[in-house]
Amino acid sequence: MKTNSIILISVVAFIVIAFSWGMSGYNGLVSSQESVNSQWANVESQYQRRSDLIPNLVSTVKGYASHESSTLEGVVAARAKATQVTIDPANLTPEKLQEYQAAQGQVSSALGKLLMITENYPDLKANQNFLELQAQLEGTENRISVERTRFNESAQLYNKSIRTFPNNILANIFGFDKKPYFESQKGSEIAPAVQF
Repeated sequence: MKTNSIILISVVAFIVIAFSWGMSGYNGLVSSQESVNSQWANVESQYQRRSDLIPNLVSTVKGYASHESSTLEGVVAARAKATQVTIDPANLTPEKLQEYQAAQGQVSSALGKLLMITENYPDLKANQNFLELQAQLEGTENRISVERTRFNESAQLYNKSIRTFPNNILANIFGFDKKPYFESQKGSEIAPAVQF
């Protein structure tokens, strides 16, 4: 009788410990996943901030450089395309992130062209509204970079937690998938040629 009681108590204790570990591990994975989702929202927020600045910037430049309509239209089109590309952080795949990055890269490229043409308009470069918008845009670009870095750090912690033992068992059982990282744009490793 004592042997059966000891075995029963041991089995119950093992089940309680295993359940406790499983619950703790699962909750840790959920917490880590929510950190990634939250950081993704911060990235999107900064891209939205940039997107919101673009109409004001285009409007200000248009008043001085109305004959640069193709550049202005390019900025507006890139912004429109970028705002249509949205990602649910729960379904964040490398392909979707790459598509999102490409759309945002087109906005960056179009804005770069817009800011280049302003060099031809000294009155525009001296306009207080333009200077303020340009400073806000530069600040937003810095914020985007910071939030992308923080997202990558959060994704790295999450990916590490779902790949290490024994959490990898729970991650496989409950479908926790690896999160992709922001990467540099193709060709960004090559320095631009500067000619004088």
